[in-house]
Amino acid sequence: MNKEEELIDRLIDLAFAEDIGDGDHTTLSCIPATAMGKSKLLIKEPGILAGIEVAKEVFRRFDPTMKVEVFINDGAEVKPGDVAMVVEGKVQSLLQTERLMLNIMQRMSGIATMTHQYAEKLKGTNTRVLDTRKTTPGMRILEKMAVKIGGGVNHRIGLFDMILLKDNHVDFAGGIDKAINRAKEYCREKGKDLKIEIEVRNFDELQQVLDLGGVDRIMFDNFTPEMTKKAVDMVAGRYETESSGGITFDTLRDYAECGVDFISVGALTHSVKGLDMSFKAC
Repeated sequence: MNKEEELIDRLIDLAFAEDIGDGDHTTLSCIPATAMGKSKLLIKEPGILAGIEVAKEVFRRFDPTMKVEVFINDGAEVKPGDVAMVVEGKVQSLLQTERLMLNIMQRMSGIATMTHQYAEKLKGTNTRVLDTRKTTPGMRILEKMAVKIGGGVNHRIGLFDMILLKDNHVDFAGGIDKAINRAKEYCREKGKDLKIEIEVRNFDELQQVLDLGGVDRIMFDNFTPEMTKKAVDMVAGRYETESSGGITFDTLRDYAECGVDFISVGALTHSVKGLDMSFKAC
């Protein structure tokens, strides 16, 4: 089992623990254990569907006898009235898995929908939209999966798979040169093959990075589009470039047209609205 699968398994376990506890007494009290039925996932709002594969795992983990028939797959555009899947099995199982499945799919579909809008706005440029670590605790792996389904690109998953020297790291380390050199030395000592990215706040810091080298990507923090264009010209293709900080949907294209490789957008995961859908008996 890889790390992604392990995190999803642990999330599902925790989600059932917090929702069902010692039993769904509403369902158990009024639905016979032998009752069988079907429910359909009904889409109520236009967007991009995400979470079908995770939903199938939720059903399988709770009751392997449940049968899932998928009509619309992850990444597809959906509209009100669409039926994404029909699930057949014990009515008790349908009722007990309903909310967890909907919580996951609504959240993931909302993220995929917003990401798709950002990716569409970048069409015709060489810039890709990135997510961040501004995610719901425990749900990061699902939210980052949704970003990819929507056409975006994952930044690092966590603190373990990339070195990102931000302003606080630079200040605590005592400067750009010390932060970069210590990161490189750490990777050598630990035998780690990690990409190194560094955030710069102004052109003086950018020039220090360019003079020293030894990084893979440079992030321009809170630069204006005009500053970004100048920064991209200074880097001249030697390193990957990323814009971050205060970039909105309305200003996204302005930054992309500066030639930056990536734009990171925290809003993809930290302030997204879930896509409206319901799980109804059929």
